[in-house]
Amino acid sequence: MTDQNSSTATSSTRSTGTLLSPADIERANQQIGRLLEGLGTAILGQRELLEQVTICLLARGHLLLEGLPGLGKTELVKALSSLLGLEFRRLQFTPDLLPSDITGAPILQDAQEGRRLVFQPGPIFANLVLADEINRATPKTQAALLEAMQERRVTVLGESHPLPLPFFVLATQNPIELEGTYPLPEAQVDRFTFKVLVEGVDSATLEEIITTRQHGRSPELEVVCSAEELDELFAMTDRVHLPGAVAGYIARLVEATHPDRDGAPEPVQQFVRFGASPRAAIALAATSRAAALMAGKPNVGFDEVRQVAGSVLGHRLILDYSARLEGWTTPQMVAALVEAVPEMARELPGDLSG
Repeated sequence: MTDQNSSTATSSTRSTGTLLSPADIERANQQIGRLLEGLGTAILGQRELLEQVTICLLARGHLLLEGLPGLGKTELVKALSSLLGLEFRRLQFTPDLLPSDITGAPILQDAQEGRRLVFQPGPIFANLVLADEINRATPKTQAALLEAMQERRVTVLGESHPLPLPFFVLATQNPIELEGTYPLPEAQVDRFTFKVLVEGVDSATLEEIITTRQHGRSPELEVVCSAEELDELFAMTDRVHLPGAVAGYIARLVEATHPDRDGAPEPVQQFVRFGASPRAAIALAATSRAAALMAGKPNVGFDEVRQVAGSVLGHRLILDYSARLEGWTTPQMVAALVEAVPEMARELPGDLSG
């Protein structure tokens, strides 16, 4: 009992502010429920996808949506901006898109003191930026998002310009195998908190779409969460308690993705070339808090970590070429990893470890 109390006392420093009260949880559930209901009105038959998007939003993370054209990825992002009342910009990534088309550039303007360069902000200066078909642009243009996604600012000719807050990048990409796509650099992929696969819907949902959505038009959506309410949700997410045992589980889970580390599962040692970065551990902690808040819990449990592990780790594991020959995919590797890593560290008793 003493050890447990000590662990709890130590882990309490990992939470921000006071613990959430039942009233806080109830208020958060109402706000999150309205958001999910609005998203469900726009995007039919994709409840799990909408929950993943909302978790990523609450964690203030960036989201990468992958799927074939026509599955509603763009409509999902547009619905999210409408429901939150955020300033929204859409960037259509094409091979001829330049970095300055995203970040903006200095423009020569006349002034009283003569001509001078004045920075003209690009479309990235918005709360919610849709990078549509991001992998159709060249790697140089893709890299224009790196600083913005990490630092929430843009630097042009040595001068930094802060981006508006909150700031989210929601990118869509087609499967890499399609013609005319460029794989995202590892540094770019790592900055996305979640990568979520968007799949097709069943026949019943398709029937509902064609009978209620003439010409595929989505319904008009009203704002259901004001800027103040969104800030409050962010603050409540940060206040969800992360126990020491769960933090330890996250750390060991990320460490086990590296094939050269002690305790790495056999599939990882055999088929993983590079494991996840510390950014993955930060993302696991943040999105686990968000998942717990969505579930109406003031504390993060092991179940929340397992719930978000696939979306956080799947795009961060780089498999060896032999993995494909043996039929391994990254979702299968993450599932094997979660199954192999125990929730509690397996340590010898003090009188036997020395």
